[in-house]
Amino acid sequence: MIERSRFKRASYRAIRALCRLACVTLFQIRCAGHQHVPAEGGVLVCSNHQSYLDPILLGLGFRRHCNYLARDTLFRFGPFGRLIAFVDAIPLDREGGGLRGLKETLKRLKHGEMVLIFPEGTRCHDGNISPLKPGFLVLARRSGAALLPMALDGAFAAWPRRAWIPRPGVVRVCIGEPISAEKAKTLSDEQLLAEVESRIRACHAEARRRRRGD
Repeated sequence: MIERSRFKRASYRAIRALCRLACVTLFQIRCAGHQHVPAEGGVLVCSNHQSYLDPILLGLGFRRHCNYLARDTLFRFGPFGRLIAFVDAIPLDREGGGLRGLKETLKRLKHGEMVLIFPEGTRCHDGNISPLKPGFLVLARRSGAALLPMALDGAFAAWPRRAWIPRPGVVRVCIGEPISAEKAKTLSDEQLLAEVESRIRACHAEARRRRRGD
């Protein structure tokens, strides 16, 4: 694990508490499947992507510190940039191929950290899941981290692509059973990609069912 000062750990917990209060108030957020989160070791969290809010909404489902990737341009936005740097977001330079960000992601996974990624590659256009891109498999193979599927529903309705700001809504999050590194080694890339996508889709279906109260 990466060593963090007591001040930084306390600040992270305080920020999480404030985010939780805001998300419960605005989005009535609920999360199922906490028991599936590995207590230790590197974890590559793979989720669907509905809105800019997703890293916050998904991160509330973990007691552990969770890292996430952010476009390097976001670090230039004054207080917001300093905030995401403070919580250890990983800068991703898309124009440069993102190599530096991927190396840092791999480093953190090997140090036993949790890192959240969105295998779809971008936010969805209609609230549904697009086919996953296979790039994350390299991180999974080289890091030896467990793969944790999860999904959320309701974030797209709260903050669709064309909206400038989010609006109140109902969001549900579902965490699935992890795929261990040992299990991943027995699968080909095609099989592993299909397995991760299947589990994310199952989590999404459950999150949507819970959101609709079925």
